[in-house]
Amino acid sequence: MLSAKNIEIIKSTVPVLEVHGTAITTRFYARMFENHPELLNIFNHANQKQGRQQTALANAVYAAAKHIDNLGAILPVVKQIAHKHRSLGIKAEHYPIVGQNLLAAIQEVLGDAATEEIIGAWAKAYGVIADAFIGIEADMYREAEQQEGGWSGFRAFKIAKRVKESDVIDSFYLVPSDGKGIASYLPGQYISVKMDIPGEKNTHIRQYSLSDAPGKPYYRISVKREDAIQSLPAGKVSSDLHDRAGEGSELWISAPAGEFTLNTEDHRPIVLIGGGIGVTPLMSMLSVLAESSPGRRVTFIQAARNGEWHALKPQAEELARRHPHIQTYWCYEQPTARDRELQGYHKEGFVDLPWLQSIIPSKDACFYFCGPVPFMKAIYRSLKEWGAAEQDIRYEFFGPAGSLETA
Repeated sequence: MLSAKNIEIIKSTVPVLEVHGTAITTRFYARMFENHPELLNIFNHANQKQGRQQTALANAVYAAAKHIDNLGAILPVVKQIAHKHRSLGIKAEHYPIVGQNLLAAIQEVLGDAATEEIIGAWAKAYGVIADAFIGIEADMYREAEQQEGGWSGFRAFKIAKRVKESDVIDSFYLVPSDGKGIASYLPGQYISVKMDIPGEKNTHIRQYSLSDAPGKPYYRISVKREDAIQSLPAGKVSSDLHDRAGEGSELWISAPAGEFTLNTEDHRPIVLIGGGIGVTPLMSMLSVLAESSPGRRVTFIQAARNGEWHALKPQAEELARRHPHIQTYWCYEQPTARDRELQGYHKEGFVDLPWLQSIIPSKDACFYFCGPVPFMKAIYRSLKEWGAAEQDIRYEFFGPAGSLETA
């Protein structure tokens, strides 16, 4: 337990963290990788280069400081991060490394303002926070291993089938190399894929949502080839999967994880809104809703650049054909001449509030969405403007968590 004095000191640093948080976490990661380059085999290099991981950690540290006297208030965020840690293979022995380098980064960035009293209080606070993560993650590791079909760490799977879903997205059907059973999962969860890429010094791990219904003898991931655009480099893992991972190839994956899951106890109408490859966890949800909730109205909305980029459309249309409680809608940003000829979409441009209101009977519904961050910010703003309840709005970031509140 933290003393009242330590809590007071930590809370006094909240304004400082709000200003210098990203500078501290940027220096933290630089220090940690200098001192422990082996951790580059775990962390996502692309997120580091783009600054997303630094910002996400800064937000987490800020939230921990703000709620240091009531860490239960940030338990949902802790669990979300813990799922990712378990999926990546982060263990208890990594936490002292993080703590040592985080405290050193605070001292470096704040200089004389980081007094011995402040660093001492943060050392104690970090110990409490780390123990919370370690305990939650230990339970998750145990559950992943002990569940039926479960396993610890990474397990070898073979690509049983590869299907081209669009010009930029392929689906990979994965079965265990040992021929044994696989763990079930909740619709919306993901797996981590660990790859050794030719010419790369470090192992790369990426998390991909499962895009099919659970209960099948395989896992399906649908992967977009992330080509270089503007200042962003090409996705190393997605490119390698598209270039080299054919049927019969072997991949190493961790057991399913994730907090962005379908609430099957709420029977109100549900709206699933996917942007681009963000449709993958929603497709798993749709597959389950088709069979398990025949009396629940389901609105499935997918935004894509055009029909050539539109993945998993036939599967969604087939589910809607067989299950009248499902309504599907397509929004194309830049429809092709063929799209217009076939009338294969319902809206041109972007998903906006007037269109949502025209196809969704009421804001009293459960909303789930996923996609590029600008897309999610637009959806979030629209739902808030409409007056949808905060507890009815659920979303998933691909990569480190961010904020949808900013412009």
